[in-house]
Amino acid sequence: MAITTTKSAFRKGLADAAPFVLVIIPFASLFGILATEAGLNVFETLAFSVVVIAGAAQFTALQLMQEHAPTAIVLASALAVNLRMAMYSASLTPYIGSAPLWQRALAAYLTVDQSYVCAMAQYEKQPDMTIPQRMAYFFGCVTPIVPLWYLFTLVGAMVGAQIPESWALDFALPITFLAMIAPMFRTPAHVVAALVASVAGLLTAGVPYSLGLIFAGLAGMMAGAQTELWLERRQPQHPEQDAV
Repeated sequence: MAITTTKSAFRKGLADAAPFVLVIIPFASLFGILATEAGLNVFETLAFSVVVIAGAAQFTALQLMQEHAPTAIVLASALAVNLRMAMYSASLTPYIGSAPLWQRALAAYLTVDQSYVCAMAQYEKQPDMTIPQRMAYFFGCVTPIVPLWYLFTLVGAMVGAQIPESWALDFALPITFLAMIAPMFRTPAHVVAALVASVAGLLTAGVPYSLGLIFAGLAGMMAGAQTELWLERRQPQHPEQDAV
C-alpha cells in the first residue's frame, strides 16, 4: 500500500500493526487476571494499564508486588525495565521531532514496542514521507493495539476477580516472562546476559526487598556488553590496501 496522503498512511499503519492483536489480547488478559490475583481490584488493574501502558514493566512490577517488595523498589525496577523507551524516543526524534507539541506528547505516551518497530521500519523504507504522514502512520499503528490493551486488561481483571484464591495462578507469571524473553535470544551476548542474570538472581535470592533482582539485572547487562566487545575484537580486521 503506497502512502500518498495522511489517510493512506493511517490505513497502512493500521494494517501493519494488526497482526500484533494476536499477542496483545492474551497478554493483556493475563495481566488483568494476575493483577487481581496479586490483590488489585478491577479499577486499580485497569488504571495500572492506562497509566503505565508498558507490558514488561507492568509484569515486573506485579512480580515484585507479589513478593511484597517496598514501593520504591517496585517503581525503580519497573523504570529500569522501561528505560528502552528513552532509546526509542531518541530514534524517533529525527523523524517526528518537528511535529506539533501535542502530537509529540501523545506519541510519547503511545510509544510501545510494536508502534516503534513498525514506525521505524516504515520511516526508513520511505524517507520522503511528510511529518503529517509519519504521525498518521504512527497513530495508525497504535489504533489496534492500545485500546485492546485497555479492554482486555479489564476483561482479564473481571475474570480474575471471579477466580477462587485456591486456584493459585502465581506460576503463570514466571511462565509469561519466559514467553516474553525467549524470542529475544538472538545473539551470543543475549544468551550470556540471560545466563549471568539467572545465576546472579539465584545467588542473591536472599537479599532483602528483592534487590537481588536489580543486582542480577545489572550483572546480566554488564556481561552482555562485555560479550559484545569481546566478539567485536575477535572479528577479523580488513586493513585497507595501500594505493598503488
